[in-house]
Amino acid sequence: MKLHLEIWRQAGPQTEGHFETVDVDDAVPEMSILELLDHVNSKYVEAGKEPFAFASDCREGICGTCGLNVNGRPHGPGKNTPACQQRLHQFDDGDSLKIEPMRSAAYPVIRDMVVDRSALDRVMEKGGYVSVAAGTAPDADTLHVNHETAELALDHAACIGCGACVAACPNGAAHLFTGAKLVHLSLLPMGKQERGLRARKMVDQLETTFGPCSLFGECAEVCPAGIPLTAVASISKERARSAFRGKDD
Repeated sequence: MKLHLEIWRQAGPQTEGHFETVDVDDAVPEMSILELLDHVNSKYVEAGKEPFAFASDCREGICGTCGLNVNGRPHGPGKNTPACQQRLHQFDDGDSLKIEPMRSAAYPVIRDMVVDRSALDRVMEKGGYVSVAAGTAPDADTLHVNHETAELALDHAACIGCGACVAACPNGAAHLFTGAKLVHLSLLPMGKQERGLRARKMVDQLETTFGPCSLFGECAEVCPAGIPLTAVASISKERARSAFRGKDD
């Protein structure tokens, strides 16, 4: 399988980047996008060239580390699929692939396709946790959560923090990410203790770093975890609830 690649090359945050052309004539349709980059890097190392830098870890669609753009789309052409699970059988022999880092003002490039996504971490630091009394864990049956509520919370907890939603949004909004965290924690007993404070702090940080929601729903189309677009509505809902209930709830 022959592919024409244009891969982003950038030495550092303050360095101007460019696309480097690579022609591959022995790609295999079963390869993932990351395995294709591994294949290119192996040849570069053998030739004494500098390999391309990109981030990856589990390669099972769980960790959210493998964030990059393929032909202008976060992760690749497959809907709701991380880059590590995007296979080359989606492309035809002779196709061109433009591979670059996730693009957002909130994601400065560190090197090549590796970006700094710590802006998402700063949102989590403001309220993406629960405060519990230390000591013996309570019995499971003392925390009553019905099946429907538990399933809904788990659906939103599935967010892997890859940041594709931000890169897909023309405004660079992180509402799907933040909304998923707010919904998840607001539904479970452990998270209700600081619900209002959490909403205010996380939304304030969200609006400080990221852009406004575009209202088009591009984020849900690329989310590997399939977080529903309804999570975005929780931003306004939780903030309004916090203002109504007061600062202590």
